[in-house]
Amino acid sequence: MTQWVDGAAYEAYVGRWSRLVAAEFLRRLDLPTGLRWLDVGCGTGALTSTVLTAAEPRQVTGVDPSDGFVAHARTRVTDPRAAFEVGDARSLPLPNRAVDVVVSGLALNFVPDPPRAVAEFARVAAPGGVVATYVWDYAEGMAMMRHFWDAAVELDPAAAERDEGRRFSLCRPDPLRALWSDAGLMEASVEAIEVPTVFTDFDDYWRPFLGGQGAAPGYVASLDERQRAELRDLLSTRIPNGPDGSIRLTARAWAVRGSAPA
Repeated sequence: MTQWVDGAAYEAYVGRWSRLVAAEFLRRLDLPTGLRWLDVGCGTGALTSTVLTAAEPRQVTGVDPSDGFVAHARTRVTDPRAAFEVGDARSLPLPNRAVDVVVSGLALNFVPDPPRAVAEFARVAAPGGVVATYVWDYAEGMAMMRHFWDAAVELDPAAAERDEGRRFSLCRPDPLRALWSDAGLMEASVEAIEVPTVFTDFDDYWRPFLGGQGAAPGYVASLDERQRAELRDLLSTRIPNGPDGSIRLTARAWAVRGSAPA
């Protein structure tokens, strides 16, 4: 079972990379200052904090179902324009047409009912407001996870059931575009965002998988010591590294954007 409790462990695993995607995502949105933002599935506050620094909002509300992540976000993000609430993407704690921009980073595929969540995004967005999200390209473009699951499945075919690339068919351009259009959002478009993920050495790559936060770390936690060592050793032979021992991979996300009807 995927755990979403320890904000610090999540930061070490994928939060540091999600911040790079968040910055590029906001640059491409290119929205005016002074708007009211909602960050759904805010997690540890990576996207919220980037909105505060890059978009100059009037206010940002972050909503996430994890008490632990919300507590972590409140500790890290102390800007008075930001507020965080524990809440469900399928039933957002906001009135109709309450915000100018609804965003969500790396979260929508974890919601049990994505169409219901996107309908909620559309409900709380003001007429003409922007509704946008991004998700990892788990099937092909998120290299650190792709290497991991390919090795895990080779050693344990049952691990395929946990592989996000197989589980999340939503995380592709056509399903994302259809999800936006079906929710009544206008001019839905999808584009790729790719960022570098550089690890100083193999230990820097492997250590975050021991933190228990996310599908791959959760799988590692389910292994015994021998199985864990076997997986680590196989990965160490597969991950490409440079002359200095560094590992230079890339992470691709798919970003979808639309606007609320007038």
